[in-house]
Amino acid sequence: MHGERRAAGPLLAAGVLLTGLLVTVLVAAGLHAAQQDKAERVMDQRHAMAFAAVQTEIGRYRAMLEALAAGVSTQDELTWEKFDTATAPLDDAKLIGAAAMAYVAPVRTSELAAAQRRWRERGAEGLTLRAAAGRDEHYFAVFVRPLTDTEATVGGTDLASATELMAALDESRRIHATAVSDTYVLLRDRRKPVSAQQQSFVFAAPIWTRANTPEFRGWMVLGLRGRNFVSGVLDTISQGQLSGSIIATDSDGSKVTIADWSVPGEPDLTRQSLFDVGDRKWTLVTQADSGRLPGAGDHLPGLVLGGGALLSGLLAWLVWALATGRARARAQVEIATRELRETEAESSRQAGVLAAVLNTISDGVTVVDETGHMLVENPAGKRLMGTTVSNHHPEEWQQHYGVYRTDGKTPMPVGEMPLMRALAGEPSDGVELVIRNARRPEGVLISVDGRPLDPSAGLRGAVVVFRDITELRRYETDLQVFAGVVAHDLKAPLALARGHAEVALDDVAPGDPVHDRLVRIMQSTDRMDAMIDTLLAYTTARNAPLRITSVDLGVVVREVIDERVAHRAATWSIGPLPRVRADAAMLRHVLDNLVGNAFKYVRPGAVPSVEVSATPARQGWVRVEVADTGIGIPDGDKPRIFETFHRTEEAARYAGTGLGLAICRRIVERLGGEIGVADNPGGGTRFYFTLEEAPVPENADEDEEARVRAALDRALAERAAILEAAQLPGLGIPQPAEDQPLRAPRQERQRQD
Repeated sequence: MHGERRAAGPLLAAGVLLTGLLVTVLVAAGLHAAQQDKAERVMDQRHAMAFAAVQTEIGRYRAMLEALAAGVSTQDELTWEKFDTATAPLDDAKLIGAAAMAYVAPVRTSELAAAQRRWRERGAEGLTLRAAAGRDEHYFAVFVRPLTDTEATVGGTDLASATELMAALDESRRIHATAVSDTYVLLRDRRKPVSAQQQSFVFAAPIWTRANTPEFRGWMVLGLRGRNFVSGVLDTISQGQLSGSIIATDSDGSKVTIADWSVPGEPDLTRQSLFDVGDRKWTLVTQADSGRLPGAGDHLPGLVLGGGALLSGLLAWLVWALATGRARARAQVEIATRELRETEAESSRQAGVLAAVLNTISDGVTVVDETGHMLVENPAGKRLMGTTVSNHHPEEWQQHYGVYRTDGKTPMPVGEMPLMRALAGEPSDGVELVIRNARRPEGVLISVDGRPLDPSAGLRGAVVVFRDITELRRYETDLQVFAGVVAHDLKAPLALARGHAEVALDDVAPGDPVHDRLVRIMQSTDRMDAMIDTLLAYTTARNAPLRITSVDLGVVVREVIDERVAHRAATWSIGPLPRVRADAAMLRHVLDNLVGNAFKYVRPGAVPSVEVSATPARQGWVRVEVADTGIGIPDGDKPRIFETFHRTEEAARYAGTGLGLAICRRIVERLGGEIGVADNPGGGTRFYFTLEEAPVPENADEDEEARVRAALDRALAERAAILEAAQLPGLGIPQPAEDQPLRAPRQERQRQD
């Protein structure tokens, strides 16, 4: 034991020696590392200051430019006095590197003389517009305020000769926002010697009036010289220790150095940051010599003190670690074990709650993995599906569960089932299908929502939630029948009132006040009749029985357009259209609404125009487009245009109920498709919807003959209905006197929302 104690001394001394050597090495390494770290921090601070200064200055320039553009946009007639007053504060704004502020006006070649005379009258004395050849539109700086004492006013030159400036002006007008140009030599600097020229850029802010229909007036343009700007901003920030450069990304993606600023030394530290300038990305690069940065060295006392403290702390830690290491390790193991048990208990509790919820809810829930293997299928789901045994093979789901489309006859393809769509990453909501099997012989209508499984589950898969809506649909069908009865009962007295008004109208001379009242009665009954028809169509579009057949889309479109263009001037175009699977009556209603909108929502005096075309969509589907040149739909109204009773501000001036597009959405979604709206590139609106494509029947000629016969039968039936209506009391068509021409019966007026 004594020998062991004696041996402990040398060992302890050796340990202290080794520790001292280690501390010395650590102190030396720490000194060097600390110096480098300090230099890095100082460099980061200087770069951040320079970056903030550049961003602040550019943001200030842009804000002042946009404020001036906003002020000028309120002027009905801009003159030199108004421009001079608006830009006078720029003289004291200390805009580093700024060359001049100018008001630039666009002028057509045919308007050069008139524009020159007009701007001279507004104060641009001696202005001579010199247009560049080869362009129809030219850009002239008519009012210019130089921002340095050495600047010369450059007026009358066509700015379109500078392609970089012209591109910035065009871009700012297109996006209705401030744009920055590619780097180039300012036109006013191109007269200087090459050594005095420098890369520059301009900010261009468009000027639009505040009217309901904004009118473009021109631009406010601010030119900046790159070298002057960089040197002016970095001179104060760098304090002679920081080099810098600004690199611009031009429209073609190339990198161009706008300007450099260098200081003495050998840079070994570099920083760079991206920032937005208008619609471009610029890069600020700063460099410095770490030996010249303040505070990067001469920290030896502090480092030595830190090394001693580190040594003392290390020794204390070693003693403490040897004495308490085993106990702390045991305590940590116990803590980890307790936390693991608590986590396991909480997981078991949550699993129990989840199982109870799944067993309690009345909606069916099914979860499958990426192969289609059933992971979860709650009792309600098995009861709704009418099975007790799960099927793990997707290709057998249709036969096993008896999955059909809503007609109850057509088997639903596996690829269209919500569960398979969710496995493919496509969410779905409210997909209706019929389940009919041995345990569900009467069939049950269910609504299914499908989603891909959340990645937090740790595996790929899908989950669907479904519910029985059979009784709901029966109830809605009863409501539909009720709505039809009510509509009929409401329309009968309207027809009677209009018929009597027509009869009375024959006995009243035009110009008589009674004649005008009778006409108003007829117009009011027509509007009421249209409203009833529209509301009835809206209530029945969701739940009316579907009669899915193969429909020739081209035939339906031609019939709709033929009816719409009768007795009116219009232009139309019909592209090649395929056969689709749809309910013919409902599809006709959709097309009649969209084509009718194209003919109704046009500006006064304009000729209506419509173009109907079709393009392939996803596999087995087509996209039908109906494009017009009408009043269009504002971007803010597009997300809500298919909502019930929603009408845009401009459309409110036209007759309508606001239900037409809502009906179209209901019908298209019931047919399994999607409907949307976009701007027509030629002006107006482009509606589109998708339908399932139908194969061309082998007996297409026989179908065409049947269609012609059906059209003839329909025309004869309509004529018979008119003749029958003429025999009703109070609604008959009076026989004309010999000297009185026969008046044709009232034609059913077109209705469209």
